[in-house]
Amino acid sequence: MRFRSLAGLALPLILAAACAPADPVDGAGAPPIGDAVSELPIFDAHVHYKEPAWEAYPVESVIELMDRSGVAMALVSSTPDEGTIMLWEHAPNRIVPELRPYHGDAGSSNWTKAERMEDYLRARLERYPHEGIGEFHIHRLDTSDEALFRAVIAMAKARDIPLHVHSGAEPVRWLYSLDPEVRIIWAHAGLGERADAVYALMADHPTLLADTSLRERAILGSGDRLDPQWERILLTFQDRLMVGSDTWVNGQWDNYEAIIASNRAWLSKLPREVAEKIAYRNAERIFGREISMEQIGTR
Repeated sequence: MRFRSLAGLALPLILAAACAPADPVDGAGAPPIGDAVSELPIFDAHVHYKEPAWEAYPVESVIELMDRSGVAMALVSSTPDEGTIMLWEHAPNRIVPELRPYHGDAGSSNWTKAERMEDYLRARLERYPHEGIGEFHIHRLDTSDEALFRAVIAMAKARDIPLHVHSGAEPVRWLYSLDPEVRIIWAHAGLGERADAVYALMADHPTLLADTSLRERAILGSGDRLDPQWERILLTFQDRLMVGSDTWVNGQWDNYEAIIASNRAWLSKLPREVAEKIAYRNAERIFGREISMEQIGTR
């Protein structure tokens, strides 16, 4: 009889738990920032200044594009690294350099197999003030690369800088298995991964950062509101996200102002506090910078 009474109580308790509201998310329910988003400085967390852009877009013109778009500062990696250094030397107040492994014959598909890659990375890190290693691709996880990745992680940890990783969820999990304390920026918030997979990975790894480059259309959705799954990601992980443009080809430079405008479009639908974090405040914390619109027009 006692068993039947407890069993009778169980179902209502289960239903109550299932219907209980989720933990509150900071900013949820607050009014959107709207047109005031134009007042926010942007930190562009995914810029490349690759060799084909050097003639078409001299360093002066890159900074002018940033100025016209309200981009106060940018995280830049390039193929080869000389492009990043050119921009940084021209406008050190606007550029945060990071070291991309690609150079010579070493590209996105074979860089982990290139001879003396560890030596190359170490030498560039010792010569220049890079504040990240990447953006690099892991197209297909090959655990035989473990020794190189352990060395790369060690270099990053010794300098307290993040890895900027373009991959699916599995390689990110593997990198954390090599060292749970590694700092990672997940490029494009896992371009190719579904929103639910992005949420799951960021929930499982509370230090994981991400840039949202190339995710603008997915985030904006098709109606007046943000895509519900992406809105959940933006609100839940608002302290770990940054916007980005991904100027991987000259066509992206051609459309740079429109790309930044599309980022402002989805930021405008977020509460001011959340929009500010993703636009620039998270970058201030991550890279130890002060970012403001007063940097526009400076070098």
